[in-house]
Amino acid sequence: MRASDLLRILALIFVLITSWIFIYGYFSFSKRTIGLPRWLGSDSKKIRVVKYKCSLSKPCADDFFAFKICSGAANVVGPSICFEDHMIMSPVKNNVGRGLNIALVNGTTGMVLKQDCFDMYSGDVQLLVKFLKEIPEGMLVLVASFDDPGTKMNDEIRAFFSKLGSSYAKQLGFRDSWIFLGAKDIKNKSPFEQFLKNNPDTNKYDGWPEMLELEGCVPRKVF
Repeated sequence: MRASDLLRILALIFVLITSWIFIYGYFSFSKRTIGLPRWLGSDSKKIRVVKYKCSLSKPCADDFFAFKICSGAANVVGPSICFEDHMIMSPVKNNVGRGLNIALVNGTTGMVLKQDCFDMYSGDVQLLVKFLKEIPEGMLVLVASFDDPGTKMNDEIRAFFSKLGSSYAKQLGFRDSWIFLGAKDIKNKSPFEQFLKNNPDTNKYDGWPEMLELEGCVPRKVF
């Protein structure tokens, strides 16, 4: 056999061996690639998103009510009041307005009695006084401001909110932000309240302080 024929045979054998190695490696890699998601799915734990009432960051105990109150953002986005996963007032429900947005909830059963909004700029003062005077015993009072809660608020209204447990009602003024949860005939000041003064030096928006958000768990019969 001539040397040239031997070289041809060796070259053919080399090509065949190289091709076989490539094809074997390709299909082996493809199998591993295809099988990988299935392997991950069998061994990985399923991710379960837990949602608490009113989208709270943690759950409330059985003898507590969950709530979340958000003030309005400037005069653009309205406030919202959620109680026990029930959205009582919000821009989506189209039942909020400029001024003070108030919801009354039974402190024992958690049932919503009524909700209303009072424009404290144009003059719903007497309507608000009547509303506050008629709050029944055992009611939780949830309040969210929007745009301007205090321009025409008088001393009588401030005294009513103070009796409900507010620490800031006497300070409320033009375009302040305020959210509050109190109760009829509460014995002490409510721990559920936030307040921001309208201050040009610290306002987040042009002419308004930033939006406030308050969430928590209120015990039954806090009064």
